[in-house]
Amino acid sequence: MQAGGAPSTRPLLASFAGYRPAWLRGDVSAGLAIAAVGLPTAIAYPAIAGLPPETGLYASIAPLVAYAILGPSRQLIVGPDAATITVMAAVLATIPDLDPAARPGVAAMLALIVGLLYVGGRFVGLGVLSTFLSRPILVGFFAGISLSIITGQLKRVTGAPVTSDGLIAPFIDLVHKAPDIHWPSLALAAAMFAVLQAARALRLPVPGPVIVVVLAAGLSALLDLPGRGVATVGDIPARLPALALPATGGAPLEQLLLGAVAIFLVSFAAGIVTARSFGQRGGYPVDAAREMVGFGAANIAAGLFAAFPVTASDSRTAINASVGGRSQLAGVVAAATLLLAIVYLGPTLSLLPIPALGAILISAALALIDIPALREIWRISRIEFVFAMIALVAPITLGVLAGVLVAIGATFAYLLNKMMHPRDALLGRIPGRDGFYKLHRHADARPVPGLAIALIEGDLLFFNADHVQARLLAIADAAPAETRWFLLDASAISQIDSTAAAMLEEFRADLAERGMRFAFAEFNAEVRELLDRAGLLAAVGPELIFDDLDDALRAFTAAGARPQGSA
Repeated sequence: MQAGGAPSTRPLLASFAGYRPAWLRGDVSAGLAIAAVGLPTAIAYPAIAGLPPETGLYASIAPLVAYAILGPSRQLIVGPDAATITVMAAVLATIPDLDPAARPGVAAMLALIVGLLYVGGRFVGLGVLSTFLSRPILVGFFAGISLSIITGQLKRVTGAPVTSDGLIAPFIDLVHKAPDIHWPSLALAAAMFAVLQAARALRLPVPGPVIVVVLAAGLSALLDLPGRGVATVGDIPARLPALALPATGGAPLEQLLLGAVAIFLVSFAAGIVTARSFGQRGGYPVDAAREMVGFGAANIAAGLFAAFPVTASDSRTAINASVGGRSQLAGVVAAATLLLAIVYLGPTLSLLPIPALGAILISAALALIDIPALREIWRISRIEFVFAMIALVAPITLGVLAGVLVAIGATFAYLLNKMMHPRDALLGRIPGRDGFYKLHRHADARPVPGLAIALIEGDLLFFNADHVQARLLAIADAAPAETRWFLLDASAISQIDSTAAAMLEEFRADLAERGMRFAFAEFNAEVRELLDRAGLLAAVGPELIFDDLDDALRAFTAAGARPQGSA
């Protein structure tokens, strides 16, 4: 039996393995708390994508049950996620002539496709994607998504017809349309935002969004806010939709597939970050491949029950952990509670003012901007901070969907930047000691007279072959006139391709013109085999291929050199 939030190895009902009756009270309490915290965001988040509020409630019911059946974690709670919904909103915006009435069906179809991508990805090994997007890229991208959410709420909190996109343009548009601002709506939004910040600062036992929902609904009924021009949620169907395949509203299949891939990448990145964060706190491992099955089941259920794509929810998972949930029974209790809320609280929920929900979204978006993490990235690595800023700016300036592509492109650029410029070092000996040492790191290390030993710390592939060749030529140019051997330490080269093999042959020919011999030491098997097929080893000669640097030094000495400072 696994403790805490640790996953079981069972494929079904993993979180219920070894269930103890003593856990029941904690699970029920946690489920009620999850429902209370999830209700406000479940109603508010769909507005990001122009969906009716009930879809957020649906996304908080069926997916929880599906994850409880197939998900591996005892603790993780799935549900609506701001970043995932924002990407979905961008996907919906790219579909031409999409009838507003068809948006819920298209959103459900996207959830279904995303779920299938998760399940299919599990069996083709796409769990590796969980480590693909670097932390700086994710921190920057989520901050950019958050700013997009904030600017998207200007219309809802002010009542003014703000239509511009970007970071600055919506505020300029709002200034131009200042006469259209509905001041009671703005005042209500500001007051509710202040309540949210106060609840967070004072660490009240009742979460801020719950206070805002109760307070805003009460004010709406008491002051007749709808009659004063404040927009409200409106009618919410008092039932869960029937199980059915979603309608696509004529949306092109290729756009749905491409959009689903973008949603899948962002939702998986966000979900696995949440899963690993709580796994680290709870001291249990997270299996990304098995989480794909749980996320896939949750999204398939969302698609079949008229919801939208979901992933792991950090706020709901945090509540589950803090209250004492020990299994996915907490998620099932939360789902049942929200279902009862739909059936019995529909008239009350319909009174919720839209500006209050906008305040909840703005507050949630601000919480996604991790300023301490950005400061830490700046302190540790300036180049990684630049990539974080690229990922931050892209969703704001180019749109969220293009921002996903830019974030992925920035990751590739980051990887290539690291791999295109592998480090190199000259090696020498320290008198009286065995082994070889980097000359730039050890002041007492000395080069072996007549022998240049170069270490390449990275793979040799087509995109870095020119850089490595330039470095090798620079070393050869700087070598003393009496240098007769150029020895390449290949111990850190795990991969090589035909382009790099051709580069090494060119370098060997250049050395021959200088009167220097090219030698190799410490090949791994794969590199040796490729260079053998390329004919380079035959050109170098077997007498200059060595198992280690000591063998090479002995051969060099035997050839007539007299190394100074050897052990």
